[in-house]
Amino acid sequence: MGPTSANACPLRIVFVQSTSEKDKLCKTAMEANIAKIKSAPVVALFAYDMKFYEKMDKLYPTGKFLQDLFAKSSEDALDREALRNSTIQASYFLMIARGMGLDCGPMSGFDPIALNELFFKNTNYRINFICNLGYKDGDNPYPRLPRLDFEEVCKIL
Repeated sequence: MGPTSANACPLRIVFVQSTSEKDKLCKTAMEANIAKIKSAPVVALFAYDMKFYEKMDKLYPTGKFLQDLFAKSSEDALDREALRNSTIQASYFLMIARGMGLDCGPMSGFDPIALNELFFKNTNYRINFICNLGYKDGDNPYPRLPRLDFEEVCKIL
């Protein structure tokens, strides 16, 4: 995958495919997302490792100072850094998946505390978002919604 800040690479992905694990996941989901989760061939749990800096000796071998800095950082600072960079990495993943013809349905309609408890207990991982992955099967019951125009989201100075 592509670059992240300080090559931190905090993204960790769990692919949920079995019915029993999807049922567990559904216990954390908003009602509107349950049918989507159950019908998807695979649901990716995009999480981040709060101790991502422990891998920096491999990922940024000349940046020992950064590994030391992150090791001393507050939980809030680590959470911001890991969330930001895992989102960048997950975006790369989604672009690659779409390029391979997969449909992607990212969602944030779930209880993150319950999800972390069920899937990441006794780890340093925290959920960022979930995403249904699969190939189109017939008509899409969830047509693409409108997007903002370039001028509505960008400003050139």
